Amino acid sequence: MFDCGDDVAEFPVRRSKIADLADGDGSESLPASREAPEQLTVRTVEFDPVVVGRREFAVLLGEFRRSAVLVPLDEAGDLWSAEQGGVRWICAFSDEVALGRFARARGEGGRDWVYRAVLGARLLDVVVPLLPGPAGVALDAGGEGGGVLFPPVAGIVPEAVAVDGGGLR
Repeated sequence: MFDCGDDVAEFPVRRSKIADLADGDGSESLPASREAPEQLTVRTVEFDPVVVGRREFAVLLGEFRRSAVLVPLDEAGDLWSAEQGGVRWICAFSDEVALGRFARARGEGGRDWVYRAVLGARLLDVVVPLLPGPAGVALDAGGEGGGVLFPPVAGIVPEAVAVDGGGLR
């Protein structure tokens, strides 16, 4: 014979402490062991925008190094680049849409763009050292977000070719 508990008047209902607090009007005091302290110390943490910016850039650089980007080729079949302020910038794009925006911004949206997919780390570690003078990578130039520059400085390109590092070619 099975006992289904028909003789029990009511099953006990378990309630969480959070439910107890939510049902109250806030006037109840805490149990004696959990009385609020007389003086509550509030500690504010201030964030240094330079430190935060460096961390965000480091994350972006890591993502760039692990990603394949599109680099247009010029008429000679070389990676397309431009010089600005004495620095040679390899122009790279995160996808075909970004490359298309750049082409339209230049008024060259109607022509065919030949490009090559290159790993970001390869651009920074192998291609940049092959170029004469200081060189970096401009990612998504002409884009809506303004793009990102990976300049020729230590920590981004090899120290031997960084303008602030071991030496300049």
